[in-house]
Amino acid sequence: MAVNIDELVERFTWIDYTVFGFMLAISAAIGIFYGVCGKKQNTSDFLMAGKSMTTFPVAMSLIASFMSAITLLGTPSEVYQFGFLYWLIGFSYFFVMPSAAYLYFPVFYKLQVTSAYEYLERRFHRVVRYIGSFTFIIQMSLYMAIVVYAPALALAQVTGLNVYVSVSLICFVCIFYTTLGGMKAVLWTDAIQMIIMYGSMMFVIIKGAIDVGGFEYVWQKNVESGRAELVNFDPNPTTRHTFWTLIVGGYFTWITIYGVNQAQVQRYLCVQTKQMAINALWINLVGLFILMISCAFGGMVVYARYWDCDPVRSGVVSKGDQLFPLFVMDTLGQWYGLPGLFVAGIFSGALSTVSSGMNSLAAIVLEDYVKAGCCPDISEKKATLLSKVLSLFFGLLTFGLVFVAEQLGNILSAALSIFGMVGGPLLGVFTLGMFFPWANSKGAFTGLLTSLVFMFWIGGGHQIARSYGQITFDRKMTSIEGCNFNETTTIRPEPLVAEEPVEEPLALYRLSYMWYSATGCFTVIVVGLLVSFLTGLQNVRTLDPRTLSPAIFWFRRFIPGIEGLGEDFVDEEEGLRTHQSSVSLGNINPAFDTTVKEKYTPKSNGFTPEKESSKL
Repeated sequence: MAVNIDELVERFTWIDYTVFGFMLAISAAIGIFYGVCGKKQNTSDFLMAGKSMTTFPVAMSLIASFMSAITLLGTPSEVYQFGFLYWLIGFSYFFVMPSAAYLYFPVFYKLQVTSAYEYLERRFHRVVRYIGSFTFIIQMSLYMAIVVYAPALALAQVTGLNVYVSVSLICFVCIFYTTLGGMKAVLWTDAIQMIIMYGSMMFVIIKGAIDVGGFEYVWQKNVESGRAELVNFDPNPTTRHTFWTLIVGGYFTWITIYGVNQAQVQRYLCVQTKQMAINALWINLVGLFILMISCAFGGMVVYARYWDCDPVRSGVVSKGDQLFPLFVMDTLGQWYGLPGLFVAGIFSGALSTVSSGMNSLAAIVLEDYVKAGCCPDISEKKATLLSKVLSLFFGLLTFGLVFVAEQLGNILSAALSIFGMVGGPLLGVFTLGMFFPWANSKGAFTGLLTSLVFMFWIGGGHQIARSYGQITFDRKMTSIEGCNFNETTTIRPEPLVAEEPVEEPLALYRLSYMWYSATGCFTVIVVGLLVSFLTGLQNVRTLDPRTLSPAIFWFRRFIPGIEGLGEDFVDEEEGLRTHQSSVSLGNINPAFDTTVKEKYTPKSNGFTPEKESSKL
């Protein structure tokens, strides 16, 4: 089989550019509509869509925000190189979504926060809030850079367009509609982009499978190569992917996103009612699972196409992340418009993630560092303007950090590693506050810092060990026997595991990246509880009951040491947030319905555990 990359690039015609350009134009038009044609925006409109959204756009946005080009390009590459076992991570979603909907989200909904990290101040201390929000800013900025670079790489592969031209196009289109239209533009563009992503991926995978010989042929070829591995119960935590790493480790990786991530929490609170947010999470579960399994199967289809002529070893592409774009042009390039649809789908994933990140980062800085810090009396007009300036700034920062993302290698493991090293400790401090009423602020502070240092030590050590060849991964065997080489072809050797590493790395450095979130989370909990016990436990009688997960009240009769929980709590919210805010104790978002806001605004504490458990 001969694959000529120059011929494939020529297949990307003006028709494909038109299809791709049309998608960008739709995104820009939505931004113009909400920024220019709609009513004048205030801070709530720009950051929270006026809390007036419904289930469908929020559900689509939840899927699109973190299932972007990382999934669309990284998952097929993962399956091609390491096998189909990665499909098991899809089953972790069946535990993630109920946990997010019924254990974490209700806490944020009761408090009606704009910044998720305001919770950390209400539960612990302002310093914990600052550390958490600053950590999130670093995490999200790096992640956005990765998902911008990924589709730029894809576009360079199929069109020959310079990677940095592609990066510029993604960043500045995203900056335009996000800064102009705010959260409503983000949510509705996400919904449209999600449809484009689904349509393009499904068509490419189904049409590609039929072209190579049908679904049975695809499965047979992967069985022959050992890629059709459905389960592996190896308990070794250093094994890269097993049933345990993908189901249990995958749960902690994804609950950091759907449970406590600012971008997702912000979406939950954009809807009109509590039930709409829960419904959106259940719809998201179905969409997420189907997309993940489809992308994993796409990797099997790619292998069935190139089983006897590996494009990486034969020098056609330089990285595994370029395999799927190559497959699209090789098998579907003769269909005018389809490559453009595929590229539009990849770009849609990047745009949705970056726009979500820009808006969430603007909300974090405004709420945590401006309103709760240097300028508590900032006017509504200035706050709205500052939100747009911050959104612009983080868009430009993303553009600059792309040059860092370029050096991270495999985009899928790079993205999940970042979420594990940073997201795990953040999940831990939220979990410590919501599920352990006895934890105090000193424990949270010490646990969070300890976990961050510990996880960066593990992650940094892992990367250094890999660079020295001390850690390698067993890839599935590939063949180049069917390639038609010419005299100028450079053949790359089959990747092999070193027989005897120069020096055996520390065992912790070999820990699977899928365990990073769980490790970071439990480090915070263990250290936080230990320090709390040593420095004096939190008085549960004075604790704000709204800061605890509903699970505490479900099982309060079986939990020792929480007698009188919240009975002496005095609401000091006005001292915490000097700017106007609404607090909902019901199922209707008070910011959407002002009459309901008056009805549900608490006049006094009047809390008893019996009353709270009856509400749940």
